[in-house]
Amino acid sequence: QLQLVESGGGLVQAGDSLRLSCAASDPNFRNCAMGWFRQAPGKEREFVAGISWGGGSTLYADSVKGRFTIAKDNAQNTGYLQMNSLKPEDAAVYYCAARLSFRELRIRTLPNEYEYWGQGTRVTVST
Repeated sequence: QLQLVESGGGLVQAGDSLRLSCAASDPNFRNCAMGWFRQAPGKEREFVAGISWGGGSTLYADSVKGRFTIAKDNAQNTGYLQMNSLKPEDAAVYYCAARLSFRELRIRTLPNEYEYWGQGTRVTVST
């Protein structure tokens, strides 16, 4: 029953930054691990970043490591993805996802490991 809504996408130039938000519908979000995935036209949905229920553990795809930062604010029921130094290859629809974690520290990287999904927000990067 957890609803997720992404926002913050848009059109930027290569090298610019964007901050994506994922607003959750209720405080049960605090018990969930969160992940960000992206999907470009004609490609499979791929893992971007993940964070444990309390924010103590994170994992990034090699393609974004050092440029993107994932965060989770349980007091605001909101997750974030800060994207810096954007490249044209980062262009995609970005989705946030959540799963009940039972306080796990392992970060899940497969889409079918997440129960709740947002509708996506589009990021376009021009050269």
